[in-house]
Amino acid sequence: MFNLLIAGITLGLYSGLSPGPLLILLISQTLKHGHREGIKVAFSPLITDLPIIAVSIIFLSFVAGYSSILGIISILGGLFLLYMAYESFKTRELTEDIEAEEPKSLKKGATVNFLNPAPYLFWITVGGPLIINAYTGSILAPLMFIIGFYVLLVGSKIVLAFAAGKSREFITGKPYLYIMRILGIVLVLFAIYFFNQGVHLLIK
Repeated sequence: MFNLLIAGITLGLYSGLSPGPLLILLISQTLKHGHREGIKVAFSPLITDLPIIAVSIIFLSFVAGYSSILGIISILGGLFLLYMAYESFKTRELTEDIEAEEPKSLKKGATVNFLNPAPYLFWITVGGPLIINAYTGSILAPLMFIIGFYVLLVGSKIVLAFAAGKSREFITGKPYLYIMRILGIVLVLFAIYFFNQGVHLLIK
């Protein structure tokens, strides 16, 4: 049981700190609207992952190698990332007007996470098997893994949101615009990766 808790903590910390579309969205929303909106993005996996975990366990129970659904989701994720990149490229300077816009951070975070194939791949190949193997009549061991995973996943992203928020007051004018353009370029690169992965999954 302790080993499962350590595994959950380790994997959760890695997932929280590793570069990806959700982390970029967290930084972008924090720079635009403050650390509270970044924290909302940090909590978005708690909304989307429960059905992902359930579906993954069902897949493990009944399906041996089904990749077409992941391919479609990956392509949809790529399209959404391109839309996010477009928003980053058209960003204006940080002003009162931008602050007044409705951020919809939780909705954006949930959409990014749900359309990201990474959580599906993780729970099908790593998390799901760990939960199934740990379940021996008691739910406590799998629960320890899940709690450790999400405390570190969400917690590390909250720390990053606070860190990005601290420097928000220094990001004005062109430096802010440059950061948003860079984020847009990275999002395009992620979109290309998603499209490539989606095609490979569909023809696999």
